[in-house]
Amino acid sequence: MFVHCNNKENGLNDRMESRNIALGVVLSLQSILGILGNFSLLLYYLLLYYNEGTLKTIDFILTHIFIANSLIILSKGMLQVTGAFEWNQFFNDFGCKLILYILRLGRSMSITTTCLLSVFQAITISPRKSCWKDLMVKNPRFTGFSIPLCWILYMIMNLIFPVYTSTRRNSKNMTQKRSFEFCYSSLDHDTIVESLYMVFWVLPEVLFSVLLVSSSSFMIIVLYGHKKRVQHIHSSHSSHRTSPESKATQNILALVCTFLTFYSLSSILQGCIALSHNPSWWLINTTAIISMCFPTLGPFVMNHDATVPRLHFSWIRNIKIL
Repeated sequence: MFVHCNNKENGLNDRMESRNIALGVVLSLQSILGILGNFSLLLYYLLLYYNEGTLKTIDFILTHIFIANSLIILSKGMLQVTGAFEWNQFFNDFGCKLILYILRLGRSMSITTTCLLSVFQAITISPRKSCWKDLMVKNPRFTGFSIPLCWILYMIMNLIFPVYTSTRRNSKNMTQKRSFEFCYSSLDHDTIVESLYMVFWVLPEVLFSVLLVSSSSFMIIVLYGHKKRVQHIHSSHSSHRTSPESKATQNILALVCTFLTFYSLSSILQGCIALSHNPSWWLINTTAIISMCFPTLGPFVMNHDATVPRLHFSWIRNIKIL
């Protein structure tokens, strides 16, 4: 009887170990893909800035999106991969807090800059007679000022976050947990702490999501109306080619759908984990994979029609020069 129980327990442990190894491989591949995508485009924009001495406003915004996505992938990917392979000795308390700080900073800036990209595009394509006319002139200067300001503000605000985080091995009597295997965040049942969390993190994310949807919907309406007005021109010259307006609309829809789908799913699943006393292995790790999908796929979705081809030909040109 005792031997049978031991064999059953060993079999269960072997299955759990196999699942963790498979999860570690998936998370590692996801992290590598995201790092390659974001770092490749970051390198391209650095070369572009070095050669031309300046960046277009949209390129400037995209650069910061890729930086924020890279922070998410490096921090969360490291946490999840080390957790999947059970390398629990990898982080001490300070290292855990630092990684969670970088993760929160990257998430905040990813949402902010993605929203700013959508708003910038909406202002750019808005009709000249609209109320956005004055903003068109000030838009580049506002963008160049607002993004560094957001970085500074989020760096300061997120300094509060490590105070309420701890490694699993050192934690006691924590009331709320978001599991990162060996590192997790916690919030005490304190009115001031909960209010700060709502004001600094929850409300801005909701606000930016609403702005993203609104500005993208506005762009789709404007582009659709413009397409109707010039439809006869396109039909007479390029009957089988997709119009620039259609391509732009498809890119906007791809960006919005990708952002909202993965961030909404991630938020819902994280809420389920927070409300569950004993969340399942599948729930925790499905949430981990989904939460990294937008930072990983973002470079390919946002620039599949423009930046990637330019990057490709830029490398070819540089190779020929060398």
